[in-house]
Amino acid sequence: MTFFWIWNFIKPAAEIFILWIGFYHILVFFEGTRAFQVLKGLSFLLLAFLGAQIVGLDVLSWLLTKFFAISIIAILIIFQQELRHGLARLGQQHLFNVTLEEAEIVAIIEEIASAVYKLSRQQVGCLIAVERETKLKNYIESGLNVDAQISSELIQSIFVPPSPLHDGGIITRGNRIVAASCLFPLSDNPNFAKIIGTRHRAAIGITEHTDALVVMVSEQSGEISVAADGRFIPVVNRERFVTILRDLLVGEGKKKR
Repeated sequence: MTFFWIWNFIKPAAEIFILWIGFYHILVFFEGTRAFQVLKGLSFLLLAFLGAQIVGLDVLSWLLTKFFAISIIAILIIFQQELRHGLARLGQQHLFNVTLEEAEIVAIIEEIASAVYKLSRQQVGCLIAVERETKLKNYIESGLNVDAQISSELIQSIFVPPSPLHDGGIITRGNRIVAASCLFPLSDNPNFAKIIGTRHRAAIGITEHTDALVVMVSEQSGEISVAADGRFIPVVNRERFVTILRDLLVGEGKKKR
């Protein structure tokens, strides 16, 4: 009798905990996709529904229940591509994030610096997105799988014409180039529309949607740029370039550890 009394007392809390854990893992699973922002909104809707249930707001609970059901159906229709790809990858998910030691990150930065400065001298355009916390699943799937160790030589071979992969950008994760010829979203910021080209807008665009760090070389001028958080960071020389990447990426690596 005591057991059932205790269970009835803790049952609502247990249900809320299980629902929240499940929804959290769904959010993590779809991080970096178009559906992610919608799912975040639904998580707040779920919290509102649970709060209404707890305090006994029956009419509000009923309305939220109907709205939640309609939203789920809409998601299944609108984001069917993301759901299909997500389910296909379900058995391939790693249970840990890629973490690198500081020395490894510095070595990667040197490889990238070597490549972009050689490409700059040749006025060969390039676009490199470095994945950080936000997963770049959608953008990776827009290109071709590479899965190779980051090296200056490989980066140059990808971008120097007539390489079939020179259009679009490459995406790195940890110490590997995971995809090439990827399509990045163009920035719709009106401040950039008339003063920069397509490659610049792509560099800014992906940093507006994610926390990726982007390195870009202009095909017209050979100018090297770094983009993060929807803005360009001035690069005056190679030393400054390495410092920018080191500040952003070494700090990120320490945070993950």
